[in-house]
Amino acid sequence: MKFITIGELLMRLSPPNYEKIRTTNSFVINFGGAEANVAVSLANLGVNASVFTVVPDNDIGKSAIRYLRANDVHTSPIIFSGERMGTYYLEEGISVRASQVIYDRKHSAFAEFDYTNLDITKILKDYDWLHLSGITPALSNNCEILMEQALYAAKKMGMTVSFDCNFRSKLWSFGEARDILSRYLPYVDILIGIEPIHLEDENGHDLKDGLSMQPNYEDQDRIFQELAKRYHFKAIARHVRYVHSGSENSLKAYLYFDGKTYESDLFRFQILDRVGGGDAFSSGLIYALMEGMNPQDTVNFAVASSVMKHAIRGDTNITDKESILRLMNQTYDIQR
Repeated sequence: MKFITIGELLMRLSPPNYEKIRTTNSFVINFGGAEANVAVSLANLGVNASVFTVVPDNDIGKSAIRYLRANDVHTSPIIFSGERMGTYYLEEGISVRASQVIYDRKHSAFAEFDYTNLDITKILKDYDWLHLSGITPALSNNCEILMEQALYAAKKMGMTVSFDCNFRSKLWSFGEARDILSRYLPYVDILIGIEPIHLEDENGHDLKDGLSMQPNYEDQDRIFQELAKRYHFKAIARHVRYVHSGSENSLKAYLYFDGKTYESDLFRFQILDRVGGGDAFSSGLIYALMEGMNPQDTVNFAVASSVMKHAIRGDTNITDKESILRLMNQTYDIQR
């Protein structure tokens, strides 16, 4: 299948060796972004993957494109326009100190571009799968227009659409995210994450009230069943994180598929770089669904993909299928 994603490509600046931003004298540069991270990870798994974004026509923009091309991601749909690259600063946490992110992405080339005359159908032509995230509409009104155009076109063209809710509290409020993202659900086939989604019963009560960040199987199954009944998703998935410290987490995941909810194995691990863990879960899920893995293997492959990312520097899960399968089976021996 041919995969395309739409979203902002970002430059990441982070102090080396877990230093704090306020004390560092240097920054390490990486490129990423929620949607691009998925494309890069899928390309490394052998999927024909492309990215549509807008970057400035300068050396920073070209360096970002070079990063995508170096990972076998197709960049022909990308537009060069605008003056600045979206940027964020990452202070990596360790031990009892949590990571923190500072965004510098207002008025970026992607956020400021006028998409009203964009021929989105031409961009999506010949692709089978479109992946979007809830970060894009949070960036600007222009980006909200782009999201709606892409969703409507993809639905009309019969594409498979995966959507990661990806709520970012530093970009917009929970209420804004809930109201806007919930409008997209009728156009989505694969829903990843459920946090801002609005789901009420016949009496107007939020069905997710009381659902903890670490739900048990019964509670998660109940919500998945209600979402599937209302929106007829082909699949719903979410990963659940247990934070033991800034350096050690555990992950497991739930997948709804064909009327049943599946629960993954639980992985406990040390963290080298946490950013992009959710995107690695998305890419693992998408890959497993494309490959037709059975539902239990699909959810285990997706969570193993996310766990693997935590041991890789940068925003993206640059690894191969065999490595994820070994981790999925909890095999850690050296490969000779």
